[in-house]
Formats: sequence, structure tokens, C-alpha cells
Amino acid sequence: MKPMVLISGIATTVVLATTANAQQSRTASEMIDMFEKLSGKQPGLRKAHATGICAQGTFKPNKTLSDLSSSELFKQASVPASIRFSMGSGNPSADERAPGARGMAIQLKLPNGAIHNIVGNSTPVFAAKDPDVFFGLLETLLPNEEGKVDFAKVGQYIAQHPSTQPLAQWQRTTPAPYSYANSEFYGLHTFYFENEKKELTKFRWHTTPDSGIRLLTEDELSTSPTKFLNQRLIEQSKNNTISYTINAAIGLEGDTTIDPSKAWPADREIRELGKLTLTSVGGEACTPTNFDPNVVTVGFKTSNDPVLRMRSPAYAVSFGKRLSGQ
Repeated sequence: MKPMVLISGIATTVVLATTANAQQSRTASEMIDMFEKLSGKQPGLRKAHATGICAQGTFKPNKTLSDLSSSELFKQASVPASIRFSMGSGNPSADERAPGARGMAIQLKLPNGAIHNIVGNSTPVFAAKDPDVFFGLLETLLPNEEGKVDFAKVGQYIAQHPSTQPLAQWQRTTPAPYSYANSEFYGLHTFYFENEKKELTKFRWHTTPDSGIRLLTEDELSTSPTKFLNQRLIEQSKNNTISYTINAAIGLEGDTTIDPSKAWPADREIRELGKLTLTSVGGEACTPTNFDPNVVTVGFKTSNDPVLRMRSPAYAVSFGKRLSGQ
């Protein structure tokens, strides 16, 4: 296994989590402490996805989805959006040429004051089926007394825990993206549409860049600086319109709703959620924002995915520490 790939791909595909029910044994503080052990204490920064860039935009929803959801979102011509793109690592010095998770967090603001967050990673699956397995994986990445990670130990853990294997495989085969504007993002978790009749339809969302997906080539990898993503997005926005299509894959009976380490089959029906277009890039508007993916409008529901459920309290702990300069 390549050390850089493994650390960037697993330790930085961090989703903040804590105990959501009695079946989980890890608390928010324990999880955040683990992130800080892996990335170092970074006062005032997010404990994962520490560095990134903010953008403003508009979201034009697909009104035909009103058959699936009663949300006010699908009654609007367009709504304003705040978007934060980020590296997955909690270390602000993370090398942006390395493979691993990139993040896209979107906050939609409806006229009635409601907020709807859409949060995802460039990885198609999460690192483990639940927070306990994930925490165990992170433990194996802690350096020993000599400051080195025992990758044989990491590999053994992955071999013994099948739910960690899909992401590890993706990491070994997927180069870093050329730009945030050319990266796809996955919601990872299952959500539900709820219509006026209270009927539920499960879905997972997936965002694709309208300018196409582009990964770093070997030549680009060797010539790129360690930090380039923010500046590249700024430069692209000056010359081109940057937009994304957000789709929803409609789940069938038997498609898991509680295991984010398992991808759904690729042949699921796709419904377009809408179009996101950036109008400006830069600024600090995202700094005081908590992009909790469990914050959704009426007409949507969250699933019992344990990782999704646990994100709210841990996001809150991290948010509080960040605002207080810890």
C-alpha cells in the first residue's frame, strides 16, 4: 500500500461523528480528539476539511420533483446558495496533489427562511459501515513512538473489516482532481423525499460538473504545486461559468439505507434535483457556517444511517471549538 494514498484517502475522508444511539460506543469528543491526533491541533479551523474556498451561487430546482417531495424548494424558480469546497484533511498543510477526499458543502436558503444543506465528498463511498469501525481504522493510522505509521497493521485491519475495503480500493486507483470545478461529489448517505401524501422515496444524491470530470495526469501531478485548488477555481471562474448538475438516484427495495460504505447499483433511476451555478468565488461567508447534512427542509427526511445520524452532534462540537478558537 502507498502511505500517501492511504493517509490521504482514509484519514482525510473524515466525517465528524459521535454517538447517535446505544449501538455506537464513540462520543463526539473522542472522535474529534482522534482527528486532532491525526492532523495535529489546528486552532480555529474545522477538525476535518480544514482548508477550502467559499463561493456564492444560485440553485435552480427541478419543479417536476414536486411529485416526490412537498418541499418549498421545488416551488421556487431559484434560490441563493453558499458553497464551500475543501480538502478532506484536518491538516491545513495537506498536499493537494495527493489522492483523497475533496468536499462540497452547499447551503440553500429558501424565501421562508428555511435552510437545506447538501454535503458530500468526492469519494463514492464512506470509509466504513459505522463510526465504531471507522474509529478503529483511524486508530491504526496513529504514528508509533518513532513517528511512523505501521501500514502492515492498517492493511490487516482493512482485510479484517470488509466495509473498509471499497474506499481503500478507490484510493489506490483514483488520482486527485484537477480542480473543484472538475470534480464529482457524492452524498454518501440515504435520504428520503416525502410528498403531500407522506409517501417516502429513498434516494442518494450525486453532483457532476457540467464542464466535465478531470483528474490530474502524471505530468500535471509532477508539475503542480502542493497548493493549487483554490487559485485554480478562482482563475476558472474568471473565464468560464462554473456549474453542476445535482441528481438523485432513486433506491429500490433491498438498497441499503444504513451502510454508507456500500454503493447502490449504477442502473438506478436518476432524477435531476436541479442546477447549481457559481456567481462568485472567494470571501469568508462560509467561515461561520455549520454545514450539517441533517438540516433539510420539510418534504425531505434523513435516514437511520448511523454515520449520518452521528454527524450533527459532532459537527456541533467542532463548530463550537472552531468559533472559540480551539
